[in-house]
Amino acid sequence: MLSSNGTVLGIDVGCSTQRRSSAVCRLDWDARKVIWRVDRFRALEPERSSAIAAMAGNVRLACAAFDGPLRRGFKVIGRYRTAERMLTRRLRPRIGKPGASNVPVGMLLNAHANACAIAVLRHCDVALATHATRIDDKAVVEAFPSSFLGVLIDDPSMLAARRHNRSDLFFLHCCERGIFDRLIDHLLPRRTLVQCPDALTDHDERAAFVCGLTALCVAADDHTAVGDHDGWIILPPYALVQPWAKDDLEANAAAEALRSPCGGLSAFSTAGRPGV
Repeated sequence: MLSSNGTVLGIDVGCSTQRRSSAVCRLDWDARKVIWRVDRFRALEPERSSAIAAMAGNVRLACAAFDGPLRRGFKVIGRYRTAERMLTRRLRPRIGKPGASNVPVGMLLNAHANACAIAVLRHCDVALATHATRIDDKAVVEAFPSSFLGVLIDDPSMLAARRHNRSDLFFLHCCERGIFDRLIDHLLPRRTLVQCPDALTDHDERAAFVCGLTALCVAADDHTAVGDHDGWIILPPYALVQPWAKDDLEANAAAEALRSPCGGLSAFSTAGRPGV
């Protein structure tokens, strides 16, 4: 259960040292409301750490979520991960897929995600991790906004999204259909979002906001996770995941079990419910 008030952080990881393509979002809640604010920064020091530390302030963070591949120890991944396969097979025609961690773009994103996570752990006060799929002693997790949003939508294929606009179309659809409000009500009953998320018009700021929601799900211990020892991607509460996505995730988890029948943790886990 979440405390009556608290804070989480979401970071959209960018790789540009020239353009402010990274963004950080802070979500705060109390007994009645949820507020958020965002800032953008370039992928270089000390700008990255300064922006993150300034946004987090001196408050304790219940969780921080990052839109980039992470694994325990923040080591280089360099492999096509279970987490990526889980969100590609069957789901790809409807919601696209994460990039692979073993290709140049994925490896670059992994490096910058590691740098962001290390900056948060170095400069912010982060709560201890208590969720089953933790990758660190502190509550830092991996997010993937387009998949997070996609599995909340009843029929994402009707939006005719493409790679370049998928996340933005999903975001606007969730605004229009009140999906963000339902998620907040599920995680923080009787609270309301003070600002409408549709006020966010920048792609990177929208992604950071969704990363903040991802962190909130973990802080509430009410989320779905896909992955293994190479890292876990966090999805919304299982109760809110659409039936078609549940079916696809269950089928993908069964396929992963056949690949590695003695692989330890399941490829698919939900808070409060055993993995498949």
